[in-house]
Amino acid sequence: MAIGLMDIQGQLHEVRGAVEKAVFDVLRSGKFILGPNVQSFEIEAAAYLGTADAVGVANGTDGITIALRALGVGAGDEVITTPFTFYATAEAIAQASAKPVFVDIAMDTLNIDPAKIETAITPKTKAVVPVDLFGLPANADAITAIAKKHGLAVLEDACQAFGATYFGRHAGALGDLAVFSFFPTKNLGGCGDSGLITGHDAELVDAARMLRFHGSRDKKLFERLGYNSRLDELQAAVLRVELAKLDDWNGRREQVAEWYDLHLPDEVQRPVVPDGHSHVYHLYVARSPKRDEIATALRAREIGCAAYYTTPLHLQPALAYLGHKKGDFPITEAAADQNLALPMHPNLHEKQVREVAAAVREALAG
Repeated sequence: MAIGLMDIQGQLHEVRGAVEKAVFDVLRSGKFILGPNVQSFEIEAAAYLGTADAVGVANGTDGITIALRALGVGAGDEVITTPFTFYATAEAIAQASAKPVFVDIAMDTLNIDPAKIETAITPKTKAVVPVDLFGLPANADAITAIAKKHGLAVLEDACQAFGATYFGRHAGALGDLAVFSFFPTKNLGGCGDSGLITGHDAELVDAARMLRFHGSRDKKLFERLGYNSRLDELQAAVLRVELAKLDDWNGRREQVAEWYDLHLPDEVQRPVVPDGHSHVYHLYVARSPKRDEIATALRAREIGCAAYYTTPLHLQPALAYLGHKKGDFPITEAAADQNLALPMHPNLHEKQVREVAAAVREALAG
């Protein structure tokens, strides 16, 4: 039987009745924009994450741009981030009229390497955007210490890490502001695009709330040039149902990861989880110089897999104006050449993980 890389329908099936009721309740209410479900979801998400407040937005990409604007980032500023992540991180920085500045990743976690951040800081640097890649929080303490030393803001791109923790604190509560995506494939995924900005500082959160709604508080006075980027009431209703299920789903993902760690051959590099971190495995990403051979063997057995960020951000055509070339970030480029996401979702069984591992072992032997 085929084994899918993800299982959106399987997860949705577990909460289908509650989701359908929530959706029909919204339809019957006639309240579709910034209604009670958005307000309640913002409160519930902030309580779960341990932040003072949360602001629902249309998607994670808008969330990063709006959060940067709320932090005062604009034209002429530089923002440090990782080149090994989805394009939207750098795109959102550019949309905020700032320049993305890349720093290479750590060999073990694939997250931004704090030891390399200071060398990239210039008088124009305004913020750092670490990414909690694949569901693993970045090294928040080290990044925050550097940011404080140089008077920089920290915007946590937690889009892939809802539910993950760093020394007892949730991803999304580790920077001045943070952003989540609820794209349907995420651990907490909506039935369409949606996102969230979280933060501890009331003024910053208020600025983000105003920016998501055309730069206005009341639809009458417009104080800033903002965005039309509101979390949809229907999506909020779905997310409220799924938030109650999230810890269960994430716990099952962690169990699947333990099975992979046990059964995969030693030649394959597994995800690293440093002390004090919890990983929610939005993706289980293994690494091997024989990545392509493994992928071919898995697909031959109808086992889903995918290589991520095979063209790192510094080599993307749209960012060519930054002037980078191949070889500028060697650890990122090695990760791009070697990474392979294996099937990961809460409904995988150990027998299926063994089957995936057997296919990997066969590919390496061949």
